[in-house]
Amino acid sequence: MAGDADSRPTSGAGNFSSAAQGGGMTVEECQNMIQRSLRTPMVKFLKEHLEKSGCSIGSNFIKAVNCEEATAGGYVAGGGIVVCSNHLQLQDEVTQVVIHELIHAYDDCRAANLDWTNCAHHACSEDVTGLSPLKLFRELLVLPNLQVLRPIEIPVMDCIRRRVMKSVTANPYCSEAAAKDAMEAVWDVCYNDTKPFDRAP
Repeated sequence: MAGDADSRPTSGAGNFSSAAQGGGMTVEECQNMIQRSLRTPMVKFLKEHLEKSGCSIGSNFIKAVNCEEATAGGYVAGGGIVVCSNHLQLQDEVTQVVIHELIHAYDDCRAANLDWTNCAHHACSEDVTGLSPLKLFRELLVLPNLQVLRPIEIPVMDCIRRRVMKSVTANPYCSEAAAKDAMEAVWDVCYNDTKPFDRAP
C-alpha cells in the first residue's frame, strides 16, 4: 500500500478554471457540496464498486479543506480524499473532484501492489480518470485559440495525455521525463482498462 508519510495527496485532480482565478468557498460550503455529490449516480456507482472490492469508505473519507497548493483536490493512500474548498466555486467542480479521486481510491483498493511513488502506476491510474467527457470538454476550454477551432479538430488522445502528464509531473517522485516515459510505457494497457466502468465513462 502506497502513501506519503507527510500525508500529501498521492494524486491530484488538477485545476479547473475557477481554481486558477481564486476566490473559492468556505470549508463548510464545500462540505455541503460534497454531501450533495455523494447523492449523484456516478459517485454512488463508484462507492458501490469500492465496497464490492472490500474497501468501504467511512463518513470522514472525503473532507473539505483549505489547500496551500494550487490544486482542486487529491487522494491520500490510506487517508482518504481532500477537496480544496478555497480553489473551487461550483457544485459541478466539487462533484468532478470527488469522482476523479474516488477512481484513484478504487485503483488503490483493487491493486494490492499499487505504489503511488512509481510513475508508471500513477500514470496508469490517471488514464481512467482522464476519460470523462466533461474533463475533455474542460481540457478544450484551456487550449489557445479555441474560438477558431472546432472540437472535432482537436485529438481526444492529446487531451487525455496532457491531463495524465499534468497529474503525474505533480507527483514529487516523477520528473517530467520520467512521467512521459511512464505514460508511454503503460498507455496501451492502461488506456483500455476502464474498470470499474464497462467502457469509458
